Amino acid sequence: MKIKFFYPCLIAAVLAIPTAASAQDPRDVRLADEIASAVLRYAQLGIFDDINASVENGAVILTGKVTTPYKKSDLHKRIERIDGVRSLRNDVDVLSVSIHDEDLRYRVARAIYGNPSFWSYASMANPPIHIIVERGRVTLTGVVSSNVERMLARSLATGLGELSVTNALRTDAEIKSE
Repeated sequence: MKIKFFYPCLIAAVLAIPTAASAQDPRDVRLADEIASAVLRYAQLGIFDDINASVENGAVILTGKVTTPYKKSDLHKRIERIDGVRSLRNDVDVLSVSIHDEDLRYRVARAIYGNPSFWSYASMANPPIHIIVERGRVTLTGVVSSNVERMLARSLATGLGELSVTNALRTDAEIKSE
């Protein structure tokens, strides 16, 4: 059994992939909730970072991208201290330092969160749309309310000097149906 969560979700979206022989292991569900809470409480993560985790029988795998190396190590330390973590593999990538990428991150963030359709998201403590820029390529991750918002965010992220835009945003309905 594998339990997953995605940092961009404001609530800890715990997704279960059931096996044929067993139901969800309550220990993995509890552990996934605690990991999600620990990640959400880490104040250094922002809209330019994206963290995912999966839990299976107490084994945790962290994936995603962060803008600085200390975030990767801080998350590792936070997660390994959680009771019930039997092993931890930290596959989080640190984005390379680039003035062009940094500038592009801020242009995309201003375009999206400066749009009146996203003002309610911009005022949240943990805004749900995350902007990952790697070598001029933009990836939008996180959760929005509707497909219209997903398409609008992609449109706003286009034409700002990026090489490409990948829209990995998901809707609330998609999260709930999994």
